[in-house]
Amino acid sequence: MSCLQQTSRANLSSVQAAGSRRICPAPFTAARSSRGQQSSCQARQQGSNSCFSFSSRAMGSSVATRAAAVEAPAPPALPYRVGHGFDLHRLAEGYKLVIGGIEIPHTKGCEAHSDGDVLLHTVTDAILGALSLPDIGQLFPDNDPTWKGASSDIFVKEAVKKMKEAGYVLGNLDCTIIAQKPKLSPHKETIRANLCKLLEAHPSVINIKAKTHEKVDSIGEERSIGCHAVIMLIRKDMA
Repeated sequence: MSCLQQTSRANLSSVQAAGSRRICPAPFTAARSSRGQQSSCQARQQGSNSCFSFSSRAMGSSVATRAAAVEAPAPPALPYRVGHGFDLHRLAEGYKLVIGGIEIPHTKGCEAHSDGDVLLHTVTDAILGALSLPDIGQLFPDNDPTWKGASSDIFVKEAVKKMKEAGYVLGNLDCTIIAQKPKLSPHKETIRANLCKLLEAHPSVINIKAKTHEKVDSIGEERSIGCHAVIMLIRKDMA
């Protein structure tokens, strides 16, 4: 073998040995580096989650503390309050027709849990609405035997009591009774006088109107009777 060939083979063996020394440990080193990076990432993530969790709890605690410290604002002492009331009752034979606390001669009456006074129910709801209170159905539910056949005067008086307790007096009331029959014009003044008594109001601030429904729908077909009312309350110190 020539000296050149011996030299080449020696160089090749040296290169292979050196390559083997460089290449063999590489997978181990890469894996170890990867595991180190993964562990480091997990540690950072756990730390981040822990910080976020702590921050969230701290924030929630802070918000709850501030919310507890803030008191609900007092309701505004409005100079005027306006309320609207509406009611409708089915007409049926075998019942008395009572409107505004006055019994009206007719062949049918209002089918209801109480006496079915459509006007007084409407006025009660108008007062409660102006005061932002629960409606008549919530205060005097029709599944409560206490109110079975009860006079609707009770409901109006309770609404007037709540109006006074809130510091208001009646400004004015405008009512519209809608019925095809009977004709209510002959009874309007009697109804108004009784309503003034219940509301402790002067006749000049109580208005009663009566309309037919032009034979349209259940009211026009004499199967029901309806009523609307709008009321204004005035703060006592301004009346």
